[in-house]
Amino acid sequence: MVLKKLDELYLLAKKKQTSRLVVAAAQDKQVLQAVSMASVRGIVEPILIGHEQQIKEICSDLKTDTSSFTIIHESDPAAACYSAVSLIKDAKGDILMKGLVPTAPFLKAILNNETGIKKDDLLSHLALFEIPGYHKLLAVTDAAMNIQPDVNEKVSIIRNAVDVFHRLGQKNPKIAVIGPVEVVNQKIESTVHASMLTLMNRRGQISGCLIDGPLALDNAVNKEAAKHKGIHSDVAGDVDIILTPDLNSGNILYKSLIFLAGSISAAVVMGAASPVVLTSRADSDISKLMSIVLAAALK
Repeated sequence: MVLKKLDELYLLAKKKQTSRLVVAAAQDKQVLQAVSMASVRGIVEPILIGHEQQIKEICSDLKTDTSSFTIIHESDPAAACYSAVSLIKDAKGDILMKGLVPTAPFLKAILNNETGIKKDDLLSHLALFEIPGYHKLLAVTDAAMNIQPDVNEKVSIIRNAVDVFHRLGQKNPKIAVIGPVEVVNQKIESTVHASMLTLMNRRGQISGCLIDGPLALDNAVNKEAAKHKGIHSDVAGDVDIILTPDLNSGNILYKSLIFLAGSISAAVVMGAASPVVLTSRADSDISKLMSIVLAAALK
């Protein structure tokens, strides 16, 4: 199943049982607006942990009916993160979301060795984009979590991304490992990593996907550009997932697609016991909403 529009995620989420969405430090207007929209659509049942009075005041301003919401008072944002993670760990919640709290204490609660919910080798961020001019949804990873991943960490990032696509019904997503050039250059680490990951895929060490690289971005997303450079690849021009070399390039590509290309995004962090919605304050309301819907579709 190849998804072409983010709205298709609603259909997948609707097939699942309504998700219990646990929001840490929920006293954030934009977050509560997205949560309210997801609740009205029957996607989630909100469990809001944070400053109760502030949460109710914001919801009142938004004209949001909170009668079906569970609100747990916790004025300390860091403590709210641990409480939210605890609910996920105890199977009393299905999706975790960051509210009005810095990312560091939020992740600290997730990664705590004794009380956290880290499941896999590493957490990684994946964003799905609906891009004007591209023929299907395109994923970019990792734009938010891993600063300078080595080859083994990139394997984990790929596996997290493949897990997302498998849960969405796409069995063999195409992954482009991008860099500045299409040939291996020992002085350009990203091209060396790309060749290693491609070989590991061909040998079956990374399964459930098709990997090719190194590919420059133009060759990854445009078949004519690849043909012009003499590149013969089943991935080129039909890529599902772009693996960026590092956080710098991933974050720049992520924000370029949103602010310059007019794309809509939905993003999750994978590698924990549940999908994690970790949005930026710069993300639009629709991107926050679609991130919640994506997480619900992955449950």
